[in-house]
Amino acid sequence: MEEMREKIAKAFKERFGVDGTVYASAGRINLIGEHTDYNGGFVFPGAIDKGIMAELRANGMEKCRVYSMDLDEYVEFGLKEEDAPKESWARYVFGVAREVQKLGGKVEGFDAVFAGNVPLGAGLSSSAALESCFAFALNDMFNENNISKFDLARIGQSTEHNYCGVNCGIMDQFASVFGRKGNLMRLDCRSMQYEYFPFAPEDYSLVLVDSRVKHELKDSPYNKRRESCERVAKKLDMETLRDADMAMLNAVKGEISAEDYFRAKFVIEEKDRVLAVCDALEKGDYETVGKKMYETHEGLSKDYEVSCEELDFLNDVAREVGVTGSRIMGGGFGGCTINLVPKAIHDKFIKEATTRFNEKYGHEPKIYDVVISDGARRVSE
Repeated sequence: MEEMREKIAKAFKERFGVDGTVYASAGRINLIGEHTDYNGGFVFPGAIDKGIMAELRANGMEKCRVYSMDLDEYVEFGLKEEDAPKESWARYVFGVAREVQKLGGKVEGFDAVFAGNVPLGAGLSSSAALESCFAFALNDMFNENNISKFDLARIGQSTEHNYCGVNCGIMDQFASVFGRKGNLMRLDCRSMQYEYFPFAPEDYSLVLVDSRVKHELKDSPYNKRRESCERVAKKLDMETLRDADMAMLNAVKGEISAEDYFRAKFVIEEKDRVLAVCDALEKGDYETVGKKMYETHEGLSKDYEVSCEELDFLNDVAREVGVTGSRIMGGGFGGCTINLVPKAIHDKFIKEATTRFNEKYGHEPKIYDVVISDGARRVSE
């Protein structure tokens, strides 16, 4: 990050002739707890050491001047609704400023230069990192940090909904704002209560293997799975599957379709797996954490049916090489696996996964080592 900070400082000085204040925020991983958010369950994210960094300074004008180093694009815009920029990346920055204003916060014209090292398209939430970086900065610069952390996360979520056309949940923005080095967070998606759990494995690395595969889907598989879960919840006379257990599900097995049964089975078992991982982490028991990750992959592949051949292959390779835990991360149908890898076999796993995947599918996956780190913050004056 230090190298990025120097580049941003140089670009800011060259463009605006002064120095500003540097802020940063993070992408995120989700260790376990997949497809549980819309079922009122738990997710278990953490901020990572890859993110967005920005230098900002109030400019005394009624407009914002923003330069994206990665895209080499410069945009100016005002702070009224009709001033929305056309460029998609700039709409994130504009949207955050507008959402701060809608909450009654103050935003004045500012200059900004930003860059990032979150891999795009790997499911690490680069957009949430961008939103939370600017939300944190505008709160610090213009509002004496009076906007709560939860509201900063909601500002990011509302930006996606209202300015970027993405109807996302709150997990990505939450992780990016609340992230803490050496800790994962269990977020209760029903009550929005959260708790930190230690995650600082000395003998393991977290490795993401990006298949660089995305299967185009003809129908809307996410909505279909959500509808399955809602039908079963209704049959059980519940709002969501949060309070359901396998005994309840088995009691109505004959009254629901096989497909709905298996979708609900995954969600109920995944809720229990998240809680089991929390207990294991408190004891420093990473073997159990890994075992639960494999169980989640199996459930996502066989019961929820959101995996694909390439991700199942990467999961098999991980198991064969001796990786402690491995699973699909994210919505499925492509993207990444997240792997808890003993440091003793780290290089061997990467070599095997890269070589064997390339032999079978004709291209190499991308490999990212990640470390659990701090979320949105001020880096310097």
